[in-house]
Amino acid sequence: MRIGIDLGGTKIEILCLNNNGEEIYRKRIPSPQGDYAKTIASIYDLVCAAENHVGQTGNLGIGIPGSLSKHTGLVKNANSTWLIGKPLSDDLNAALNREVRISNDANCFALSESSDGAGAGYDTVFGVILGTGVGGGLIVQGLALQGTNSIAGEWGHNPLPWSLDKERTGPLCYCGLNGCIETYLSGPGLARTFENICGTKIDAKDIASLPDNITDPIFALYEQRLARALASVINIFDPDIIVLGGGVSNINRWYDTVPKLWDQWVFSDVCETKLAKAKHGDASGVRGAAWLWPV
Repeated sequence: MRIGIDLGGTKIEILCLNNNGEEIYRKRIPSPQGDYAKTIASIYDLVCAAENHVGQTGNLGIGIPGSLSKHTGLVKNANSTWLIGKPLSDDLNAALNREVRISNDANCFALSESSDGAGAGYDTVFGVILGTGVGGGLIVQGLALQGTNSIAGEWGHNPLPWSLDKERTGPLCYCGLNGCIETYLSGPGLARTFENICGTKIDAKDIASLPDNITDPIFALYEQRLARALASVINIFDPDIIVLGGGVSNINRWYDTVPKLWDQWVFSDVCETKLAKAKHGDASGVRGAAWLWPV
């Protein structure tokens, strides 16, 4: 049995797959935000409950919103900031008495979608998470690129390209810089845009349920920013397809409007890159985490 865990900013999800890749158990709990010790305990409890339910132990892979430093082994670049600087791999290995494989959550998502999701059959896939944070994973011929610094695909911490005057210097990001793509395109970034335009606070997940006359100006600005940000990725990586996941990806108008907008920034006469919604939805990240172990 293979076990995958998606350790997100708002939830922790566990998935168990049998040797045929079929789902046999799934559970989701809220993330213990700001509490590292409770995060370790929550993962331990989830794994024990899953293995007791299924009646067997399994190999465990975890997708995290960040990565492990090659130099220190500690978590870096996590928008779940309570993980930063922590020996997550060592602590989980000790707690669960086994090797735990850890990878960036966007890499797990991209791996899942390129294998048998919206990106299946394409040589090059850029998998995007638009959620609590903004992440990306690069897949070439079925393999996730890690990079020398373990940051391949981290487009969310580049500045928003072709910025308008009113977008400079941009909001402060948890990474310490201003104007990162994540501060505009994450769920909290979308909520901030709504507050700036409408003057009231609302959770990003609730915006799509509002009348069109309210959401149109917010969504028009968001999709223009998304088009600019993805155009810069196309200019560098030139993927066959870009697959969107995360809560903000569930707004269906992006898939029609954004490819029509990004042409003006893509350095080509014609842009043939496809834009698609994740086939496996919220399950893609946790499926990819389970696949960190071979069959």
